[in-house]
Amino acid sequence: MSIPGLPEENRELSPHTGYTREHWEAAADGLLGAAWQWATPHGALLDLPGRPSASGVRSDGLEGYARTFLAAAFRVAGAEGKDSHGWLDRYARGLAAGTRTPGRDDTESWPVILDHHVQGQPMVESASVALGLRLTRPWLWDRLDGDVQDRAEEWLRGALRHVPAPNNWYLFPYTVAGFLESVGRGDAETARVRERALELLASWYRGQGWYADGDGRAFDHYNGWALHLYPTLDAQLADDKRQSEVHGPRLREHLESFGLLFGGDGAPIHFGRSLTYRFAAAASVALGAVTGHTPLTPGTSRRLLSGSLRYFLDRGSVGGDGLLSLGWHGPHEASLQNYSGPASPYWASKAFVCLLAPAGHPLWTSTEEPAPSETRDRVLALPAPGLLVHSTRADGVVRLHNHGSDHARPHEAQSATHEDPLYARHAYSTRTGPTARGNTPDNHIAVEVAGVRSARCRIEPLGADNGEDWGWAASRHTPVFVSGPPMVPGLSVESVTVAKGCYELRVQRVIGAPRGARVTHTGWATGPEENLHSAVHPLHGWTAQDEQRAPQGTAFTRWARMPRLTADTEGTSLYAALALLTGEAEPAPLAEAVTGVDATTDGIEVRWADDGATTRISFEPLAVEHLEAPVD
Repeated sequence: MSIPGLPEENRELSPHTGYTREHWEAAADGLLGAAWQWATPHGALLDLPGRPSASGVRSDGLEGYARTFLAAAFRVAGAEGKDSHGWLDRYARGLAAGTRTPGRDDTESWPVILDHHVQGQPMVESASVALGLRLTRPWLWDRLDGDVQDRAEEWLRGALRHVPAPNNWYLFPYTVAGFLESVGRGDAETARVRERALELLASWYRGQGWYADGDGRAFDHYNGWALHLYPTLDAQLADDKRQSEVHGPRLREHLESFGLLFGGDGAPIHFGRSLTYRFAAAASVALGAVTGHTPLTPGTSRRLLSGSLRYFLDRGSVGGDGLLSLGWHGPHEASLQNYSGPASPYWASKAFVCLLAPAGHPLWTSTEEPAPSETRDRVLALPAPGLLVHSTRADGVVRLHNHGSDHARPHEAQSATHEDPLYARHAYSTRTGPTARGNTPDNHIAVEVAGVRSARCRIEPLGADNGEDWGWAASRHTPVFVSGPPMVPGLSVESVTVAKGCYELRVQRVIGAPRGARVTHTGWATGPEENLHSAVHPLHGWTAQDEQRAPQGTAFTRWARMPRLTADTEGTSLYAALALLTGEAEPAPLAEAVTGVDATTDGIEVRWADDGATTRISFEPLAVEHLEAPVD
């Protein structure tokens, strides 16, 4: 089901999606109307149906209020206060009721804000409440009774006085403090919170427009919908030129690469946690267009924004009750985290930041242009986060080869129990999702010792670079095991991915494997109903191949299968294969893609059939070269 009441398509202005600003307004109104059917009598909590999150039902109800309020705020602020549905009156009543007796066990009271490890989810929601109040100040905050304003401030200050999670959460009190300062309620406490958040944000910046989400190496969609969104929008709303000069160029550089991570069908890359936020993935694209900090043309920005929105609306993200479900297309349990509750998907509201661009803005008046992935085959190396972006125009598939992003906490020892399918795999795409825990992992290199498979947790990037039509990225990891001894002394795996055309040359060097060990490598997981072809072809070292099944499927298919290569291993050995994921109906056999392979334990040369070029990879020291064919 899509959202009822969407306008007719406009293919003249929007030849790729048919969507216009009116579609975005209608989508916001439709999602809000469905969610408000589940409000408490005074509107303080929106208790959407479904299983509760780890934070409990009351926190989930606050989440329903706060995240939908954010959509309403963008909707009304973008319409310069016009509010034909009366959204802000509802949220004003809810604010008054929720802050009257915080923490009380009754129908309306909001939970108090505590430290992140003590059911701290209300701190997250405080940022949406504060940002919503800031965006709608003339039509909501300024009309509240003084005692309601005081109560709201006291509740919000809980975010300033408690400990956030050690990542993007520090931007929640930052956003609360920004609102309080904007309404003349700032003080030393708000200043201190904002200074601390900016200090941490600067320490997490890794370059090329990418932040780590905390002190580790988690690079994911939180870059766009949190780490860029909050400080850049705050600077815009405050007309703070000094902060804009810091955050604006970083957002622009981020969009240079992030704009490539949307497929020809509009899908964002399926990578990282909280994917149930869906089209919030395009929030940074919208923010760039609104603030002017973007390398993308207005027509390209709208194509990415509307393509993402339409992708999910056309694929069942909205159920028959009009609510966003917990999942990707429709409901999908394996995509979720324990903090996901019935209202969690409404962080998708962040995409509606695009409505801050008025109707006459070029974002809405320019004709849609193709997405970057639709213009030509692209390969882009990102050494800062250790990622390699790889897209093919013919099928619109975008792939992300992961040699630098993990979800291992820096203060914790490595453990296979921490392996996260949403970060640990070697590759992700806009058309496939990782297989679930308990199923055979896709796009994975594993060493098996005594029949126990190894996991990939902490990833050490070794480098990345690209040429005109090819690129590479490399990493190292220490295999840890799901049972028995957690690791084998001296065992490590070095991996290199080279992207060229539709092909992926995957080379691994296993070091220090004990006698009797086995090494396995899997390709992309696809389903029988998908128009996709997945294959791997052994080039060196592999001795057997078969197909593995994943009965739990992925976010894209109920049931999946993937190709697998296997071999015995001992000591130091090198393995190479070609992998393929394509939407082409009849792809050429992988065996025909190369004309020759020369390999040792320390390196490999592969000669390509299409242009006669040679890719040379050596490991002592690591070096990757791409040599054009000699000219006669």
